[in-house]
Amino acid sequence: MSRNIHKEDEALSKDVDRMQELMFSLGRRRSLRDPIASTCEQLQFTPPQVHALLWLGLDDSLTMGELAKRLGVTEKTVTGVVDRLEREGHLVRERGDTDRRIVRCRLTDKGKQTFAKLDRSMHRAMGVVMGMLDPDDRQALFRVLEKVLSKMDAPAPAPTPDTASGT
Repeated sequence: MSRNIHKEDEALSKDVDRMQELMFSLGRRRSLRDPIASTCEQLQFTPPQVHALLWLGLDDSLTMGELAKRLGVTEKTVTGVVDRLEREGHLVRERGDTDRRIVRCRLTDKGKQTFAKLDRSMHRAMGVVMGMLDPDDRQALFRVLEKVLSKMDAPAPAPTPDTASGT
């Protein structure tokens, strides 16, 4: 049995290596890595500012902490991102009604217009990528991505006596 597990671990490790190689290869292609680069350059936004606009456009409003998590940065860093977007009229900060320490960010009308431009740009770029695949391959890709998302959202299994003790 342990020999079988070792072979499964080895196969998984090879698959992980292959996945990393493919992801790095995709990342090297600017058109895929940054499908909204020209829009960013026109609007003179940094990638974190663009991602902040996208998250706020998708989620309506977020606390500073939520936005920092979405961007993968600290709250101190997100403050600088939000400062510029607010100064340029793309978003507003609002204090919580019940807890004034909580600051929520939401897009202004100008920010919503910018989000719409970014969204259209991403849609066009994704159309190019999806157009490279035939309909069956697109459906297979959707199934795999939906399965990964579903498993990521599933609650972690309860520890068994074996896993709880680390043996």
